[in-house]
Amino acid sequence: MSYNPVLAFFLSFIPGVGHFYVNRKIRGFLYGAGTVGSILIGIFGTFMVGYEEPFFVGLIFAFFVGVINVLDMIIFLLRNNKQNQHQQVIQTEEGQVVSVRTDDSDRFYTIILSFIPGLGHFQLGLINRGLTFLIGFFGLGTMVVFISVFTDQGAFMVFLGILPVIWVYNMFDAVQLVSKKQRGEELVDKTILEDFEETRREQGRKSKTLATVLAIFPGAGHLYLGLQKRGIQLMAAFLFAIYILDVLRLSLFLFLIPIIWFYSFFDALQKVSKHGEEEIEDVPVVSYIVNHQKWVGFGLIALGLYYLLVNVVLPTVGPMVAKVFHFDIQYFYYTYFQGTIICILLIGGGLKLMVGSKKRKENA
Repeated sequence: MSYNPVLAFFLSFIPGVGHFYVNRKIRGFLYGAGTVGSILIGIFGTFMVGYEEPFFVGLIFAFFVGVINVLDMIIFLLRNNKQNQHQQVIQTEEGQVVSVRTDDSDRFYTIILSFIPGLGHFQLGLINRGLTFLIGFFGLGTMVVFISVFTDQGAFMVFLGILPVIWVYNMFDAVQLVSKKQRGEELVDKTILEDFEETRREQGRKSKTLATVLAIFPGAGHLYLGLQKRGIQLMAAFLFAIYILDVLRLSLFLFLIPIIWFYSFFDALQKVSKHGEEEIEDVPVVSYIVNHQKWVGFGLIALGLYYLLVNVVLPTVGPMVAKVFHFDIQYFYYTYFQGTIICILLIGGGLKLMVGSKKRKENA
């Protein structure tokens, strides 16, 4: 029976279906029944005992059956996928007609190995390009996890969202390269950054693709395009918002973080679309800060005093006050003082906006 190994592999992600496709009906039935049956037994057990543990046990067992199902399919395909070679007639640039031998199994092996970034490129003999994806994927993941654990700031885990982008790009790049190989084109082992650099030299401008990828991190795409003021402000606003909201426990304002991210990302896309077509002016997002730097200085002084109070004054004076006056000043501070300061700042900001809008109406 002839079958498409790539289709068989993807069908195997539905337990049993891939094995039915390659005419392994008994295995297909066992894997399908094992997965569905485990879930149904877990649901039935949950209804019987009245708590959720049986359902989760059934779900975990079904997951392991599904994993074994996929691994079994991979082993079967690797053992039984005979190299289906045929001749393809192509015409060169010089007008000569040549016959090129292609290998369908090469595409299959490359796609399978590309599920781990870089391995598909290793299969094609592109060591440097494969290392770029391998180190980029696992290096970024390791660094994000390390920083999150080391700083005890779980918010940094959001940057793991970049990993699927790298993974998808790795898959498409591997498929394109194996297609070039089957067409008889020579594959050059160069990194992704070298591709972007060549594009920049050919077009005489910076790579729009790289700028778009960098835009995933707020401000990075702007900095790449040379928009230093705008990029630094967006990057600082994003990181500073995460830090301040976490330190001051202002979970109510966490919605500001995705707003800053989306604004930065789509603003970068607009700048990328204009790059090379017209001159882009580096306009700060908030020009008020540039013209009133003394207020930034006051803010930094206030932040320094805050940390001095929290890390030095309170730990030193707090126990003495509690011992002499029987008053826990630290409890009072962490319970009431922070919230009071935030309320005053919000009310003051609202009054400032109201007075400013009133003055503009009077001047108009």
